[in-house]
Amino acid sequence: MQVSIDALDGAFAAVVKQKINQKTKPPGSLGRLESLALQAALVQNTLSPSIDNPQVVVFAGDHGAAVAGVSAYPQDVTWQMVMNFLTGGAAINVFARQSGLGLSVVDAGVAHEFGAAPGLIGAKVAHGTRNYLEAPAMSACERDTALARGRSLAHGLAGDGCRALVFGEMGIGNTASASLLTHCLTDLPLDPLIGRGTGLDDAGLARKRALLGQALARGGRPSDPLDALAQYGGFEIAMMAGAMLGAAERRMLLLIDGFIVTAALLVAHAIDPRILPYCVFSHCSAEGGHCLQLAQLGVEPLLHLDLRLGEGTGAALAFPLLRAAVGFLNDMASFASAGVSDKG
Repeated sequence: MQVSIDALDGAFAAVVKQKINQKTKPPGSLGRLESLALQAALVQNTLSPSIDNPQVVVFAGDHGAAVAGVSAYPQDVTWQMVMNFLTGGAAINVFARQSGLGLSVVDAGVAHEFGAAPGLIGAKVAHGTRNYLEAPAMSACERDTALARGRSLAHGLAGDGCRALVFGEMGIGNTASASLLTHCLTDLPLDPLIGRGTGLDDAGLARKRALLGQALARGGRPSDPLDALAQYGGFEIAMMAGAMLGAAERRMLLLIDGFIVTAALLVAHAIDPRILPYCVFSHCSAEGGHCLQLAQLGVEPLLHLDLRLGEGTGAALAFPLLRAAVGFLNDMASFASAGVSDKG
């Protein structure tokens, strides 16, 4: 996949820091908000960044391996939760409304026919992936289609004036897929990457570990991101990865949620590492593998709230911090404009 992400201008950082340090406050006193403001300015290459038309996009897809028991919930929950999103009843709907975020749901590959519905973006590649215990989850053509549709979606949102994109997901079985992808694309062993997902008990967790070991015995551990995605990915993960790359191409800020969204980012990052400075890491999930992913990327999340819901909820909760960072950079008085004496 050919992408074109601009490297951020390191020389411009000194100009932005000078503006930040001229605000009516001691240097560094706004902590992480200052680094967020700097990041927003560098991504947009301006001293006056904006976060116009911010959007949550929840990517949904089904996984063939779910029928083998890698999740505590039946596969039908995927489409049922999509309907919940569309009628405004899920946690992500609540948090998006509270933060002034638009919300849409992408059918990347749900095993259900929805028909037309407000807020639903139909981008279905297939009715779920194949069972990666028996065969690759998707063909190369299906994988490339998912990546391209995600990239096109992000470009379209940028054309509509979106400057900040919150990534969420829904797909029964997708923590298992995220574990396998993370194992393939990092030097991390598989076992600590396998968590309870939607709430597996001890027996369910043991079964999940055995099944993922069986998957690796069949498909191996490809380090190439496209090969790993075809072997073990989900259509929602592939489409997210494409959307992340497309959003960075259009110099948008990417708000990264939890374990599954970060697995998609690992794919995107392996395709083009220049994506990383465009990402705001919202929180550290209670899903054990997430902190390991963040450590691999060398990043520090904004929040630690023991969340493990997905849907983009952690990223939506962190969004007001980004709004505050951009707000102080643009609207806070400087020492000169306020007539306040700077330190001697």
